[in-house]
Amino acid sequence: MKLTVECLTQFSHQDKIDLSKIWPHQNIERLEEGLNVDRRLFAARFNDRLLAAVLVEIEGEYAELSDLLVRETTRRRGVGLYLIDEVRKQLPSVKEWWLATDDHASVKEDVLAKFMISCGFSPVSGGWRYIRNQG
Repeated sequence: MKLTVECLTQFSHQDKIDLSKIWPHQNIERLEEGLNVDRRLFAARFNDRLLAAVLVEIEGEYAELSDLLVRETTRRRGVGLYLIDEVRKQLPSVKEWWLATDDHASVKEDVLAKFMISCGFSPVSGGWRYIRNQG
């Protein structure tokens, strides 16, 4: 099976199990109810299982990423980078992306920095920013 990234609007029973492993702190039912055109959930799927996910809040040409997490057993295999790349491809109208540092307090700062730089983000006060090339 190929790794795919999809925008989830409704969760299957297995999706809920997988998301609760990715985000044990989230109320998955409430999360599903809160999704709409401006608040989306993207997930990386392999062999019918979700391995990583990120919430995306969209406001015009701007988007904020939150709760970006890859399941621990799958880290350091390119899943997170693929997820971010595919989300940017699926939302071509978004020109500027933001990820707040405080949203990822549980991740070591140096690990987050290496990951965000590999995704093309630049450090800014309070987080990370990516501006899509206009050329």
